[in-house]
Amino acid sequence: MELYRFDKEIGKRITKFNSDFIMSRIIQTEKIAHIGCMHLEANGIIGYHQAVVPQLLLIMVGEGYVRGEKNEYFKVEAGDAVFWEKDEWHETKTTIGLIAIVIESEELTPSSFMTFKEASSVKPF
Repeated sequence: MELYRFDKEIGKRITKFNSDFIMSRIIQTEKIAHIGCMHLEANGIIGYHQAVVPQLLLIMVGEGYVRGEKNEYFKVEAGDAVFWEKDEWHETKTTIGLIAIVIESEELTPSSFMTFKEASSVKPF
């Protein structure tokens, strides 16, 4: 399991074409990618299972806890991204609720575009 950031603070200001916004790059893929939005209500859970393909979970709203193969949970919140390799066991849960975008593809390399989340800012559950 790898933790990344895609929040505003690590983004780049775009002014081209008379624009004014901040873009945080996430991923680029040439292979088929499946993209979905997951809505977990309070006390929701995505049960412990193996990733069928590499998977990137982008926390958009709310907060929760994730774990990989170890039984150690880490807090995630809006602006955080979690990457699991193919066949990696993992789980996501929340007490207050969260909304997340999930990207699944045989070809995902988030380290090419996103900033690693500082280990000191990851708090075990």
